[in-house]
Amino acid sequence: MNTQDAKRVLETALICAQQPLPLRDMRALFDDRVGVDTLRSLLDELVRDWEGKGVELVALASGWRFQSRPEMRDYLDRLHPEKPPRYSRAVMETLAIVAYRQPVTRGDIEDIRGVTVSTQIVKQLEDRNWIEVIGHRDAPGRPALYATTRQFLDDLGLSSLDQLPPLEGTPAAIDLMATGLAEQASLLESPAQPSEPTEPLPSSEAQA
Repeated sequence: MNTQDAKRVLETALICAQQPLPLRDMRALFDDRVGVDTLRSLLDELVRDWEGKGVELVALASGWRFQSRPEMRDYLDRLHPEKPPRYSRAVMETLAIVAYRQPVTRGDIEDIRGVTVSTQIVKQLEDRNWIEVIGHRDAPGRPALYATTRQFLDDLGLSSLDQLPPLEGTPAAIDLMATGLAEQASLLESPAQPSEPTEPLPSSEAQA
């Protein structure tokens, strides 16, 4: 198979993929006969090929995917007028603390927020696959340690935690994260929905 044929196969697989495609799956397309360096070169070519179009190829935490460009959002939203789910200030504060301070326990989160973190908030973030338990602290009761997931980065359109917005202030970081998650949801053709309805994100003081 020549390079052009390989690029055509790779492009087709990426367009048809329902989830971001990792390099290991790309290699499986060619029975591992195409090396990682070659794949990266082909991906770079595809990124350039799609420049100036309404769709772009992007690298995320769990792989590569095609998605609509942000400037296309207003037009695409006319086809799908339903708004992406919004989350309460308490949920977003909890998520921000996990993202910037991970790994953290529920007690750590409560110390930082100054209020009790309800089980429903933690469950909501786990159900959305934005946080997960990665271990337990060696302390009385062995509390669970929480960290963000690859899905969280994918939904923010990031490839690593280093790309999170600077933590210049907790409210600003929360607002940026909430906006980013909502905007990324509208860039996807079929964004995942939360397991339960959520309350709107208020501008008032945080609530437990």
